[in-house]
Amino acid sequence: MMIAPARPYDVLLIEDDEADAMLIEEALLQRGARNLGRAHDGVDGLDYLRDPANPRPDLIVLDLNMPRMNGSELLAVIKDDEHLCTIPVVVLTTSSAPDDVSSAYQRHANAYVTKPVDLDEFERAVQSIDTFYLETVTRFPRS
Repeated sequence: MMIAPARPYDVLLIEDDEADAMLIEEALLQRGARNLGRAHDGVDGLDYLRDPANPRPDLIVLDLNMPRMNGSELLAVIKDDEHLCTIPVVVLTTSSAPDDVSSAYQRHANAYVTKPVDLDEFERAVQSIDTFYLETVTRFPRS
């Protein structure tokens, strides 16, 4: 089991599969997540991110294969938005296709984890983000 980060952090989970979402939520809560926002597709995720009433997440966990706006499209929007681009994104998907992996990293995903979820691999991805980002981040005020 990984050591929890020094401070709790806020997460937005964008996942359309309820069973996967429950498993991921449990892992995140054990890992130190404080506020856990949920969205079921890219459109809902973008609405959540742009709603000033919601806490700005320290981390986004993003599925790729979703209805309305897929994760790849949403990742591009997030990383092109000056107010959102600094939020680290872990892509969590069933696709291990080299093109999907390459595309996610070209769009500046911080980690890529395939389903079915290997909790150890997922925790290592979150831990690496902790090491480089979550422990040292300066929270930017919402505009």
